[in-house]
Amino acid sequence: MSTHSSPDSKDAPPRDRKPRISLPPFWVQVLIGLVAGVLLGWAARTWDVDWLGRTLDEIGGIFVQLLRLAVGPLVFFAIAVSVTRLRNVSNAARLAVRTLLWFLATSLIAVAIGLAIGLLTNPGRGTGLTPADGALPDNQGSWLDFLTGIIPTNVVTPFTELAVLQIVFLAAATGIAALQLGEKAAPLVTLGEAALELLQKALWWVIRLAPIGTTGLIGRAINEYGWDLLGDYATFTADVYIGCALVLFGVYPLLLRLAAGVNPLQFFRAAWPALQLAFVSRSSVGTLPVTQQVTERLGVPREYSSFAVPFAATTKMDGCAAIYPALSAIFVAEIFDVNLGVQDYLLIVFVSVIGSAATAGLTGATVMTTLTLSTLGLPLEGVGLLLAIDPILDMMRTATNVAGQAAVPLIVAAREKILDRDAYDSATSFDLTDATSAEPSAPRREELKATA
Repeated sequence: MSTHSSPDSKDAPPRDRKPRISLPPFWVQVLIGLVAGVLLGWAARTWDVDWLGRTLDEIGGIFVQLLRLAVGPLVFFAIAVSVTRLRNVSNAARLAVRTLLWFLATSLIAVAIGLAIGLLTNPGRGTGLTPADGALPDNQGSWLDFLTGIIPTNVVTPFTELAVLQIVFLAAATGIAALQLGEKAAPLVTLGEAALELLQKALWWVIRLAPIGTTGLIGRAINEYGWDLLGDYATFTADVYIGCALVLFGVYPLLLRLAAGVNPLQFFRAAWPALQLAFVSRSSVGTLPVTQQVTERLGVPREYSSFAVPFAATTKMDGCAAIYPALSAIFVAEIFDVNLGVQDYLLIVFVSVIGSAATAGLTGATVMTTLTLSTLGLPLEGVGLLLAIDPILDMMRTATNVAGQAAVPLIVAAREKILDRDAYDSATSFDLTDATSAEPSAPRREELKATA
């Protein structure tokens, strides 16, 4: 009897091995989704394909709704847990104050850039738009709502109505109370950390859908508004993108080099996953787990980043709350033929720097825009002029927001000498399609065991 295997059995692959489908990198998937959205939206509008337009609308709407579904509990547990982790940080109060001051400083620079570009280009002149083209927005913001709306009337409504500022208030109060209780609150803190892990895991699943969501969002915008819209808003659109690009690729790298003493190129190399997700999702809060992962990979201590990044995701909005309101105010004033004076520009600076928390890390900047216009006494119908072009602008604005949300904690950590510079220099990017390389669950579990 022959004891050797036949050629056929020798060359045959093992039966338990299955061919693995290799997906392209996440940014390639997003690019494919973007191109597909443009083509499908154009086809739906050109040939009036009603079912295709409704399908794109549903796809984009479901993706945004999935992000919004996680926003309330994610913000609550992220803020509450981050406050409790401050007990492990020396000079926690000093770090919090320094973080806030850097938020204000960078917002001031961003709004100054927005005003300068608007005054140089006059984005509202020659557009062909008139006050009759505007309409009152569904949601409006005012200083009274901003100041009184922070404190909720009950603990349920903020989550059902997605009042993010009220959720932040509840979370901060819960975290501070847990700190005061000490060991008695340990089971609650452990539960909160586990809930945060669960929410982040679920959000990673939503993040993986971003290429499909991009197809729906872009396709819906093209189908609804068409290409003619870009002609009317060409200068304004260019202003927003140029202003955001100056902050994103000019101000932040300069601050990273001069204030933190690090290589800006390394920052962008590691931050690329967060920036690309912010661009397509248009949600700072939806990008929060990736942004925090990026800051930790860049050497920011987890105890500090777990406080600074969630705080930034709800208050640090250089794109939506600084550059955009400044340009929007000038744009609307020119459409409605209102002359702005020096005091008006100072008010724009004040609103942008102090009221940025009103944007709350969600898609769009309607609340912040209405807050700015109402402060200046400009017609709120001007917001209706801006809503049409908003999805296209919001992508660049959100990417700028997220870059600042990662850069400021890094700058503060470097200046406070708690930045791991070896980790910064060796930080690499990661692909969002590979959840095992990106999600922080494994190291976080070790941390939870050590602090339990």
